[in-house]
Amino acid sequence: MKTIQNRITAFVKLGDFLSQFSRKDIQRKEGIPHNELFFDGFIHQLKIAQENNTWFTKENILFSIENWTNALTEHNLTKWTSGTQHNTTQKKVAIIMAGNIPLVGFHDFLSVVISGHSVLVKQSSNDKHLLPFLAKYLECIEPELKGKINFTEEKLSNFDAVIATGSTNTARYFDYYFKDKPSIIRKNRNSIAVITGNETEEQLEGLSNDIFQYFGLGCRSVSKLFVPKNYQFDAFFKGMYNKHRYIDNAKYANNYDYNKAVYLMSEFDILENGFLMIKEDKSYSSPIASIFYEYYEDLNALKLKLTAEAEYIQCVVANGFSDTEIKFGQTQCPQLWDYADGVNTLRFLAKI
Repeated sequence: MKTIQNRITAFVKLGDFLSQFSRKDIQRKEGIPHNELFFDGFIHQLKIAQENNTWFTKENILFSIENWTNALTEHNLTKWTSGTQHNTTQKKVAIIMAGNIPLVGFHDFLSVVISGHSVLVKQSSNDKHLLPFLAKYLECIEPELKGKINFTEEKLSNFDAVIATGSTNTARYFDYYFKDKPSIIRKNRNSIAVITGNETEEQLEGLSNDIFQYFGLGCRSVSKLFVPKNYQFDAFFKGMYNKHRYIDNAKYANNYDYNKAVYLMSEFDILENGFLMIKEDKSYSSPIASIFYEYYEDLNALKLKLTAEAEYIQCVVANGFSDTEIKFGQTQCPQLWDYADGVNTLRFLAKI
């Protein structure tokens, strides 16, 4: 494609298409290019995605789509890409995607395509229906993209660089397998919240979104709390109560029952409210339907601890704790320039 502006325009039009699909309603709009080809088809893909992965509820899928609708504007895309020197030599970039939340690999896909490279995507079997359909829409909008977007279920071959997301265990394999290629290799990370006891009801309700959205399966999902010594959890549980219907989801309820049984048989001390358990634990990664917590006595000492253990942490939710904190309720709504693991994907793609 001749200029990055062509690519920006293509993704703006994709954002316009996605704007027809929200949690409030799904409604066909006038003036959306190729709607006659894609609108009904995308509704069908939403249905298939839900059937293929029961964690992908309609609300969770549409929440993800709303975030991308908000992100894919002319203003945001121009702001995000300005100042980045884009490589004039087109390379083929392989992306190995996770499948924990709907469209979790879209940011990497967007980064590669908008940088002018061609992309070879290996999707997770848990999230394989939505992105290929949206890629077809992009090719209709911008025919020059045809042949530059490919999906494969086979072993990756003939590529110049790779972006791979997986568990900490698979990351070791990726590091070895892709040692001769420019790469971004992502491992397990979790998000945390620093509680002082001075939080408002509104902030704690916001925290419930950070914890429960996508059933806590995202790396931006809060899985651990740091609380002051002698903290009373009454206000915290009150803030969580608006999510009590999550227990109506059979898969979530099964995880809740199983993890509660494990904790009780192990004679761990837990607090629970019928749909969420909290347990004192030094680990960052908590099982579904549970949150770990750890006490602190000094905020400055906590800052030093979190800095030393930054490789395990994706987001820090807090109010007045650090310069890089995220406000309560905002972890699941990242901007284009909020890079996973703090690695600037556009800068990486400009240098390959």
